[in-house]
Order: sequence, then structure tokens, then C-alpha cells
Amino acid sequence: MQPGGTPSWVIRENASRPVLLALYLREVLGIASPLELPRLRDVGPVGDRLEIDQHDRLEQQWRTWWAMTVEPETHPSAVPLELVDAYETEVALPTSGAEVLAAAILPHAEAARAWADWAHDGYRNASASRRGDSYRAYAGTIAEHEREVGRRAHSFELNVEVVPLAESGVWWIGDMTVAVTDSLRSDASAFDDAMHPIIAELA
Repeated sequence: MQPGGTPSWVIRENASRPVLLALYLREVLGIASPLELPRLRDVGPVGDRLEIDQHDRLEQQWRTWWAMTVEPETHPSAVPLELVDAYETEVALPTSGAEVLAAAILPHAEAARAWADWAHDGYRNASASRRGDSYRAYAGTIAEHEREVGRRAHSFELNVEVVPLAESGVWWIGDMTVAVTDSLRSDASAFDDAMHPIIAELA
């Protein structure tokens, strides 16, 4: 709450490198989860698939890492984390229970980091070209919601990850985190329309 007891909201928009890395590795490792989230553009499986039992373990371990990556505060690891040297400080996996994932991601480190550089730079350039439009975009959607419901918006927090997905839209990827297609984010009118139900659900 803000001073005086008025509702407040915090929206953080980014294309965070840990999320980008996890999504790139999802593609090259052939991981299906989360089923509702579209694939990345122009990225696909690389190399041979693991045997079924091993691939099932890979999927499970990736899902655990994904939850920790998207919302580390609400999905802490039950065991200590250890950095994967090939990813410098950008990937930390549980010291136990992530052995299959740790081995699988090593051969992709150079390509994954280069792709994350490219995707993050693309977001930063697009964001800079909007010159402060981000706050206005969200504030306008919240103001419209307040007019519709006839009250101030409830206090809430929302994280928005802007990523190069193959389909245009908005998807929940955590309790307070959504993924937004970069092409949708660049279309102000369509972005407002897509975010309206998200804001209505929270506010």
C-alpha cells in the first residue's frame, strides 16, 4: 500500500536472460512443457533425443528449474544450488535431482548464450524505441479497468517477460508472471487489448 492506504501496483517488464536461456534450452532439448506455451520462433531440437525414461526425467528436472527461474522467491530449491560453469553466473541448478538436465544443457551453452544475447538486445532496442511508453501502456489499461468496475484497482504485482514466441498472445507462466510475444508488445493497441483481462484478474 502507498502512504495513506491507497492501492498500489507494480509491473516489471523485461526479457530476462535466465528465462530466455530456459526457453531456448526447452526448444533444443525437445521439452514439451509447459504445453500451453508456444514454441520460440526459428529454434528447434538439436541432436539426438534421450531414451524415454531419461527424457521423462529431463522434462521433470527442466520443469522444476523453470519454476525456480520464473519465480525464484515462490519456488525455492529444496537443496543448495550450484552454478553451471559453462553458463557463468546465469544458470544455477540444484546440487541433487538435476543431473540429467545438467548434462543435457552443457553442449548447448555457447549457442544458448548467444541466442539469449540476441533476444535480450532485441527487447532492449524495441523498449528504447518506445521511450517511456511502458508505464503509460500499463497505467492506461489499469485506468480503463477502474472505470469499468467503478473502483480503484487492488494492489498487485505483475512480471511481464517479453519473448520471441511463434504465436502472438499472453500466457501465464507463474503466479504473478506472464509471457508476452515480442510482436504483440510492439503493437500498442493489440497489447492493451491482450493485457486487459490480465489486469482485470489481478486488480
